[in-house]
Amino acid sequence: MKHLYLIVFLLFFAVGFGQSSQNQGDIEGFSMYPNPVTNGKVYITTANNAPKEIFVYDVFGTLILKTTILGKELSLNDMDAGVYVLRVFEKG
Repeated sequence: MKHLYLIVFLLFFAVGFGQSSQNQGDIEGFSMYPNPVTNGKVYITTANNAPKEIFVYDVFGTLILKTTILGKELSLNDMDAGVYVLRVFEKG
């Protein structure tokens, strides 16, 4: 029975202190459209509308494109059709 209490206590301790209450990965007001891209352009908007650093990866994790946009329009005309992952950074 003591082992059960120890396991419950350690589980509670791990869950309580293992998760941060701050959400540091989200960009406030983030929106990306259209998805899927139809005309070779994707629009990325945020609440701050600050310059954004964009990384585009293929499904294997290979970096395909690294660019910075000042507005909200990202041109993807030179890319082949496929599935990609976008990583967006704004203000660090």
